[in-house]
Amino acid sequence: MEQTRQVLHKVETTPLLPTSSFSDHENKSHQTQKLSFTLHPRSSILSHENNCENYTSLTLARLARDSARVNSISLSVAKPHQFESPLTSGAGQGSGEYFARIGVGQPVKQTYFVIDTGSDITWLQCNPCADCYHQSDPIFDPSGSSTYKPLSCSSDRCAALQISACSQAGTCLYQVSYGDGSSTSGDFATETVTFGGGTRSVPDIALGCGHDNEGLFVGAAGLLGLGGGALSLPSQIKATSFSYCLVDRDSTSSSTLEFNSAQPADSILAPLLKNSAINTYYYVGLTGFNVGGNDVAIPVGTFEIGNDGRGGVIVDSGTAVTRLRTEAYNPLRDAFRQMTQDLPSASGFALFDTCYDLSSIKRVKVPTVSLRFAGGKTLDLRGNNFLIPVSDAGIYCFAFAPTGGQLSILGNIQQQGTRVSYNLATKSVGFSPNKC
Repeated sequence: MEQTRQVLHKVETTPLLPTSSFSDHENKSHQTQKLSFTLHPRSSILSHENNCENYTSLTLARLARDSARVNSISLSVAKPHQFESPLTSGAGQGSGEYFARIGVGQPVKQTYFVIDTGSDITWLQCNPCADCYHQSDPIFDPSGSSTYKPLSCSSDRCAALQISACSQAGTCLYQVSYGDGSSTSGDFATETVTFGGGTRSVPDIALGCGHDNEGLFVGAAGLLGLGGGALSLPSQIKATSFSYCLVDRDSTSSSTLEFNSAQPADSILAPLLKNSAINTYYYVGLTGFNVGGNDVAIPVGTFEIGNDGRGGVIVDSGTAVTRLRTEAYNPLRDAFRQMTQDLPSASGFALFDTCYDLSSIKRVKVPTVSLRFAGGKTLDLRGNNFLIPVSDAGIYCFAFAPTGGQLSILGNIQQQGTRVSYNLATKSVGFSPNKC
């Protein structure tokens, strides 16, 4: 897909192939303060996804995972002061779409983690297993690592857990529960984490060593918590920034997750906002949209965070489809429909209500969709960031969906092909297209 005029894109209508390819990440001189992981899309790691009956089945499975995640996030924000158990992101529903290859322990054991900006706790499956699911790599055995150290119940990091307990030996136990009843529990400990295939190690990282992991987890060894809380990986390594670039989820290409690297000079900046009710999520100052170069009229205050902590817009690496409050979604959808009346329509698909039958069209022009941020900056989305294939029969759908709640979520379909950089020092998030 390429931009043909200021307000138009061309979209290739070959649903079983990636709509664009991405070059390898640019080699940079080694900086001791910079840490980097390789990122892989879910489809390149989990071969069973490629064995789905067809692309329609694969899409439906993805959307089911996605909806479970959104429900979990929405519930955690809707009741920020009523936690009886931690209700984090939807990774428990198997909704992780991007995996990082990370080394744990000494000697180093390389394994895959789901990256999640909607969670704080990093954890992985550990032997001995009371209940463990299938993962791509051997399950980590802490008894074989010289750098594994259980945390005591009296430690500050144990106290920072939302749910913790003491073992008979006085060591810290953790539990994280997810929205569908999935959970992970075990020992809370510190370990050495190795970045970049072994080029840099960071000791004393607090993580969960899960001996009982139940529910619909799949593939990865565990979860890498990139949220804004005190126990997240960025907080523990005192990162001033981190960034990622998500390749097309049907691609076999990879990219990087980086800490303390310079923000691309061409980044379109938006403010990161604080929600005093919850510090895990990254709230962004989204104010509206343009379609075909024209402003979309939405009510003032639609995306504001309320005094009760509800509302606002979060940027999330694990949610696929952007969810918008109906007050914003309906006018955005209507504006897009108005400018695509010449395209053959198709029936709605799962959560999508605006779809097109492009099976007989080799290339199609669609209006540019842009995100508007506080401060006046605008991010133009590529065509495959908002019009995506959902079947192997040439059906494409508008990749936004309404939510009945007050929280809106900027999902990873809209982030693909863009380096998203979180500057934790200046409280801003940058979007730099074509930096994978």
